[in-house]
Amino acid sequence: MACWLRRGVERLGTLPSAWVGLLALLWFALTLGVYPLLIPDEGRYVGVALSMLESGDYLVPRLDGLPFFHKPPLHYWLTALSLKVLGVNFVGARLVPALMAALLIAGMHAFLKRHASRQHAAWTALILTSSPLLFGASHYANLDMTVAALISSCVLLGAHAALQMEQGRAYRLALMGLYVMAGLAFLAKGLIGILIPGGVLVFWLLGRGQWRVLLRLFSWTGLGLLALVATPWMWVMQARYPGFFDYYIVYQHFQRFLETGFNNPQPFWFYFALMPVATLGWTPFLFRRGRGADHTPDGLGAVRGLMLSALLTVLIFFSIPTSKLLGYVLPAMGPWAFFLADGLIRQSQREGEAKVARFAVGSVAVCLTVCLVAVLTMVLRPQVNSQALGRVLAAQYHKGDRIVYLNDYRYDLGFYVPGMSNVSVMGRWDDPEIMHTDSWRKELVEAARFEPHRGAQILIDRPTLRQQLCRDRAAVVWLIGAPDAVRQSQVLNHAQRLYDDQRIALWRFDSDEYELMCGETPTVAQPETSAPPGQ
Repeated sequence: MACWLRRGVERLGTLPSAWVGLLALLWFALTLGVYPLLIPDEGRYVGVALSMLESGDYLVPRLDGLPFFHKPPLHYWLTALSLKVLGVNFVGARLVPALMAALLIAGMHAFLKRHASRQHAAWTALILTSSPLLFGASHYANLDMTVAALISSCVLLGAHAALQMEQGRAYRLALMGLYVMAGLAFLAKGLIGILIPGGVLVFWLLGRGQWRVLLRLFSWTGLGLLALVATPWMWVMQARYPGFFDYYIVYQHFQRFLETGFNNPQPFWFYFALMPVATLGWTPFLFRRGRGADHTPDGLGAVRGLMLSALLTVLIFFSIPTSKLLGYVLPAMGPWAFFLADGLIRQSQREGEAKVARFAVGSVAVCLTVCLVAVLTMVLRPQVNSQALGRVLAAQYHKGDRIVYLNDYRYDLGFYVPGMSNVSVMGRWDDPEIMHTDSWRKELVEAARFEPHRGAQILIDRPTLRQQLCRDRAAVVWLIGAPDAVRQSQVLNHAQRLYDDQRIALWRFDSDEYELMCGETPTVAQPETSAPPGQ
């Protein structure tokens, strides 16, 4: 096995980087479609993309029909394209993060092959491909992998341009690519798509005393390309929705960064502790590198400095906010894998390639086993999802039916019920606590403020629901909520329960139930709608 691994790594170092990325993509794609969408994130982001595909409106990201400006649109556009090409299925939903993971690997391979060595390129690609964290991110349909790949591409293009300058070689194409990629990174995550790669390059070049090269990286043409890519969508949204800039730039980019009321609060050192776990079996090579390392000059000081700048910039930047999600650290995976590969290569120079290859076989086996066990666990013990509920609803749902969530919301239900529309959510929307907690309620309330009239139709209270049910007697209404919701609402006393999985239940309310509940309730009165807070 060790001999095969050595030959495989040698071959990997000679392959074109595009082929390396394709091989990684094939590995990721094997298990993309074997388990349902995870909620809330996968249901939310795939749901927004699906709404674009079904409505034909690719400009405004929408959550339950309301403008959803928490994140920029690039990932939604790419996912909508994937769903259109591959169909509405799990592979189509998750293809974008798998592609972006492959792009990150191919980019690292190409850069290291050019500026370090074939060994560094091959081992780094292998470590990244087998990393449990990167594998998991490639299977998770949210923005994190897209952001990480684009940030990494910015750093590598900028560094390539800088090193080409220093060597007196052509650099303009890479420099323009840097600015275009920064524009795409902005469309994927906002300002951090520019700030993080910019910070990495500034710290790296100033640390090496290359301030003249840093100045030459500044380009008016490049800035024009960046603006051309990044800003048109924002200007269109501001023209359509006054107040967009304040919410999207000031609140989402600055206030959220420093606020403490968001999910998953962790201590400052969380990401520093996470990195060794992210690569498991490979991590010992980093610590072995520190013992008796060979410090003979090898011409890789600039590359090591770049990787250190990238690693520390990402880790420190995302350690500042209280909220720390696993996906935020993904832009640091490339540099981290490089240092593991660097340690492995140095150790092989001291102890022999055969001995290190035997240890590396175990590292690959550990990482791949973790990846496969994780997938198997997701298949045998699936997380909470709406697939079973969706099958029951899809079997009887017809266009024109109405769906009402009762103090609950399932981001992923529309994925399993084709063409689902006319959705309302019943709740206490005047509760001031909604805005103090990061939740689906807060997301819907904030979205409704951009279209108050539509928001008042979608976000309703209990009296309004009863009035609407008794007014619109011709429609079939599907009610979705917690199984004990029947004790909380007289409406459900007259509805048929068709599904119950102890977490969520489905009721059908049609003509027979109208007579029982509404009796002689007038059908011509127009009820007052309840507007979300702030209207």
